[in-house]
Amino acid sequence: MSLSGKTLFITGASRGIGLAIALKAAADGANVAVAAKTARPHPKLEGTIFTAAEAIEKTGGKALPLEVDIREEAAVKEAVAKTAETFGGIDIVVNNASAIQLTKTPDTEMRRFDLMHQVNTRGSFLVTKTALPFLEKAENPHVLMLSPPLDITEKWFAPHVAYSLAKYGMSLCVLGFAGEFRPKGIAVNALWPRTTIATAAIKNVVGGDAMMRASRKPDILADAAWRIFQKPSRDFTGNFLIDDTFLAGEGVSDFDQYRVDPTVALQPDFFLPADSQPPASLKPVG
Repeated sequence: MSLSGKTLFITGASRGIGLAIALKAAADGANVAVAAKTARPHPKLEGTIFTAAEAIEKTGGKALPLEVDIREEAAVKEAVAKTAETFGGIDIVVNNASAIQLTKTPDTEMRRFDLMHQVNTRGSFLVTKTALPFLEKAENPHVLMLSPPLDITEKWFAPHVAYSLAKYGMSLCVLGFAGEFRPKGIAVNALWPRTTIATAAIKNVVGGDAMMRASRKPDILADAAWRIFQKPSRDFTGNFLIDDTFLAGEGVSDFDQYRVDPTVALQPDFFLPADSQPPASLKPVG
């Protein structure tokens, strides 16, 4: 099991979950296109496309840093074409880039509504559509969406209608793409975390340092994604996977390794179906 020589196009790969997936693949010797907006250091956000590329190279992979706003069709087309030209094709697309604002309807400015839909749903659709001709030529092509299971219930929409619409839009793409691309042998799956993940969005937007301590590391999603990419694309598609449940089914039993602070109870993430039970306790360790 290895991603050696495979080429991944990962949106939002300059930090967080996208970078973790990139580094996991790089350890196998994969090629990674780092498609993200941050080309210059940001005062509140760690990492740029260049620091990510350096980390990928040090880990053993090959990197292509690409400054891309996935809202711009021309920029996406250029980035995908350059990736295929540089590495000889594209095997895996990871739609990780996402915008978030957890506000009620009166407090949601339309420019923020538009941003979330343009990045989350439209951006993921655009990247997948653009990469499709290259995925069709790949030996074991995968598209992975960092989006939730389709648990369409009031409680997940009422607190933040705009964000939920944009995030579930990504999952609806998975539902449609999986069926549309099945005859082509292209796998399309969704992956979602059981708990909050220690990323800049959690720290700066959702819950600050306290929620960071109650989160798991991005490595859990990287490990899950790596295993998904090993699956035969013609057989493993149309799945909405929860990270720890999927990993438990793959034989993983040590989930404490992913905790940021083992002494703190883990915070469940949004959009988890009520009947989805964790394979390991979310309570504090010890």
